Amino acid sequence: MTSAQPRYPIPARIHRVEEEIKRSRFITTVAYTPTVAAARDFISEVSSEQSAANHNCWAYVVGPPGTTGQVGMSDDGEPHGTAGRPMLTVLLHSGIGDICAVVTRYFGGTLLGKGGLVKAYSGGVQLALRDLPTTERVPKSQLEVVTEYNVITPFKRMLTDFEVELLSEEYTADATFRLQLPSEHLANFIEAVTSLTNGLALIDLIEEEKDEED
Repeated sequence: MTSAQPRYPIPARIHRVEEEIKRSRFITTVAYTPTVAAARDFISEVSSEQSAANHNCWAYVVGPPGTTGQVGMSDDGEPHGTAGRPMLTVLLHSGIGDICAVVTRYFGGTLLGKGGLVKAYSGGVQLALRDLPTTERVPKSQLEVVTEYNVITPFKRMLTDFEVELLSEEYTADATFRLQLPSEHLANFIEAVTSLTNGLALIDLIEEEKDEED
């Protein structure tokens, strides 16, 4: 059994901010992207929506906050290192996971210089993160537990202690329960069920949500 991934903050919805710097418009759009494919789809959607822009620079982090196993970035025609890398750095230090940011630039005629571009692109992401609505990603696992009838009451009573959701229950020769719970509680829950039933419960791990890098 792999170690469970902890819960962590993610964007609750698509969020957009805009600012003007020396007559250039910078529009930053941020979204929840739990996979690389989702990040690339989001980048394509924003780039298509803002197809008249001079640049649609982007960066994404897939996985828990600060992890670098699945990241991406692009300067989209801006001088090398002035857009994608600064944007990625901000995302990696944001404390938010599974996140993608696209900064769209409509050039206003005034050159900003490399330092000015770095500040503008990183600043756009920081501005978006400042009031980004977030929610919590809770990796889940599903179990099937088969027990004798004499432990059903204490078994059901313990479910709330581990944030277990009862998906289904079936009563034949034994009682069969289909359950879903946060992966972080999985090992302790199995230990508790084993103890309650003196090792007689049949426990089948149906699905465990793992780190994307595994």
